[in-house]
Amino acid sequence: MTRQRQIRKRWVTGISAVAAVGLIAALLVVFLPGGSGKKASAPASKSPSASASASSSAATVAEPARHCTYTKASPVARTVSFPPSTPDYTASYQATIDTNLGPITVNLLNSKATCTVNSFVHLAEAGYFNNTQCHRMLTSGGEYLLQCGDPYATATAKLTCSSSSKIGEGTPGYEYADENTTDAKYPAGTIAMANGGQGTNGSQFFIVYQDSTSALNAAGSYPPFATVSSGLNIVQNVAKSGYSCQYIDPETGQPEGGAPKEKIIIDSVTIKKA
Repeated sequence: MTRQRQIRKRWVTGISAVAAVGLIAALLVVFLPGGSGKKASAPASKSPSASASASSSAATVAEPARHCTYTKASPVARTVSFPPSTPDYTASYQATIDTNLGPITVNLLNSKATCTVNSFVHLAEAGYFNNTQCHRMLTSGGEYLLQCGDPYATATAKLTCSSSSKIGEGTPGYEYADENTTDAKYPAGTIAMANGGQGTNGSQFFIVYQDSTSALNAAGSYPPFATVSSGLNIVQNVAKSGYSCQYIDPETGQPEGGAPKEKIIIDSVTIKKA
């Protein structure tokens, strides 16, 4: 089993800061696929590395960013244009994620993760997230989150946790560099990008429903770009329902979270700009 396949199927596990700790040694930094396509050390598919504000994916981006760079990635889960390269870095944004279980209102951190917010706003206004399921959940090990944003997980799809499923692999056709990850923290209410390594951010994101202070903080590579202002209880209630199935690491045989038993569907995402 290649690492390429591991990354495709291990979307939302974290990383231990100390590799010798046996209980979490299997928690590798792997969320959404994308990247250079190099086996064993890079995320899946042939998509190139990305940068924001003309910097490398590993570099620290000066915020708020005045320029954003988005580069081609695959597989494309839903066709959409690239976001504008010149973000409105002075704007304030609020997003309402309307779900079948009720609205989740969030404040976007435009001054701290400008290119990430620029992308999220673009995708929301294009209807990219409409009629998609939040497909993955973690409820232990210091990681308490719900992952969403992949149109392969359609509103009507049955989440089977099959290793052959495309769900969890989808990109919007582009990727971009990390922002706001220096000393990143993930308290309850944080919304951050899911990715498969540095510079592989696309459309998938996760909502932290309980303080996640171990693996996620140690990794510090998932760009926080928003905070929930209301509706976090919706995600917390979904977590309480447990899993409908669990994803299993093909190498270790250990579970790595699963699909939520209670289906949560994003009907639409509405952006309010101030």
